[in-house]
Amino acid sequence: MKCSFQHAVTVRVRYGETDQMGYCYYGNYASYFEVGRVEAMRSLGMSYRQLEEEGVMLPVSHFEVDYYKPALYDDALEVTTSITELKGPRLFFEYTIHNEKGDKLCFGKTTLVFVSKETMRPISPPTNFVELIEKFQYA
Repeated sequence: MKCSFQHAVTVRVRYGETDQMGYCYYGNYASYFEVGRVEAMRSLGMSYRQLEEEGVMLPVSHFEVDYYKPALYDDALEVTTSITELKGPRLFFEYTIHNEKGDKLCFGKTTLVFVSKETMRPISPPTNFVELIEKFQYA
């Protein structure tokens, strides 16, 4: 199912996330994507905690990112997270991060897989999650 859900959240680059040049260390973007993903899911009406309590985990199976400009210490970053597709047990996300000036800093994608907490094997997405995301379905 193709999807058009989108959510934005702001994160600030902390001093400990920068290198000697004052640039945000590239590995931190994965954490920013996670913040975006968690908050997007929460705003959709389904928290990660709720999924885990229902016996469902969502590990990342694919991660990619293209960097355009560096984020700097104390920059407020807008992380826009899109859920683009639900295909079987796989859930596809895209992320765009802009700084306060509106500069596009990076674009990334992740794929997560619904798995049973008990067996760690792929499972169908929970019905209540599918119902939430169907509202944003398009052909």
